[in-house]
Amino acid sequence: MPNHPSPPFQGRILITGATGFLGHNLSPYLARRGYRLRALVRPTSDYAFLEKLGIELAWGDVRDWKAVQAAVEGCQAVIHAAGLFRFWGPYRAFFAINVQGTAHMLEAAYQAGVRRFIHISTIAVVGCPQPGTVITEETPCHPQDAYQHSKLDAEELALLYHQDVGLPVIVLRPGAFYGPWGHYAFNRLFFEDPLKGLAVRIHHGRHLTFPVFVPDLVRVIETTLTQGRPGEVYNVAGKSLTHREINGIISRLMGRRDWYVNVPAGLMLTLARAWTWLSQYTGREPYYPLNLAPYVFCDWNVSSEKAKRELGFRPTPFEEGARQTLAWYAEQGYGPRGLGRIVDWLSRL
Repeated sequence: MPNHPSPPFQGRILITGATGFLGHNLSPYLARRGYRLRALVRPTSDYAFLEKLGIELAWGDVRDWKAVQAAVEGCQAVIHAAGLFRFWGPYRAFFAINVQGTAHMLEAAYQAGVRRFIHISTIAVVGCPQPGTVITEETPCHPQDAYQHSKLDAEELALLYHQDVGLPVIVLRPGAFYGPWGHYAFNRLFFEDPLKGLAVRIHHGRHLTFPVFVPDLVRVIETTLTQGRPGEVYNVAGKSLTHREINGIISRLMGRRDWYVNVPAGLMLTLARAWTWLSQYTGREPYYPLNLAPYVFCDWNVSSEKAKRELGFRPTPFEEGARQTLAWYAEQGYGPRGLGRIVDWLSRL
């Protein structure tokens, strides 16, 4: 690895989830900044880019106590970004990774005496916000599905480790990820579907969603290694925007007319119920699962003022983040013929 100036945090850092969406952005960023990194990875994952970055690899996953214990040994900080995120599936699957896996990480970190444990949770633990609510870190949580329940259980366990044994845990609750290396949830609905010509909108796009540009979250994670208060929770999301506003920005950047089919809510819910029912026989996640409903039919008006004050969070304007995301898709050759021209066009804006 090339020589770098000494980073603010001294010591080896273990990253879990290093090959995921967040990890694909986080690992190169921290490596370039000169941090000493170790990643807990499964032998079946795509880890070649980590080797090229000179990141030390530890083999296994968070469900394997011995692998976790070995991976944490000798580390002074843990960034726990591993997790199962889907809109479909039984609680036991989410529990094994999101709850039991977090329990393994916390206990191993406590035994190793780490100086900082950054737990990546999600604002989605709130469930479905009441109309007119501004979501802060104190907003009551009423999770709606197995994923949300498991993430709240894991978050509460992490905070208990701080309260009961003094493990220096900080919980980050990001919004809906978007940016390079994503192919699910926000990226799929707002970027990939329109690129494929599937332009669908519910309630005329009037509901608010809560995007966070992943490179912004990466910078907050770095800051949290040395700043922030252990035992605290921080929301990390950019400006909440309506679906219609997001559609319009992305359409303009793509050089297309802002034209979307408005699907009645009842019809979409009926389709989602039928698709979700069929999934118990197909064993495949529905394209529009019923658990997507809280993200589409609720208003996610999020305040990240605490992270701005204490962690220096400065969200990238959505238009700029979307421009960079579309440029990445074009570099990957994604979408209909002619998408590659977007890179040149975007660079001239």
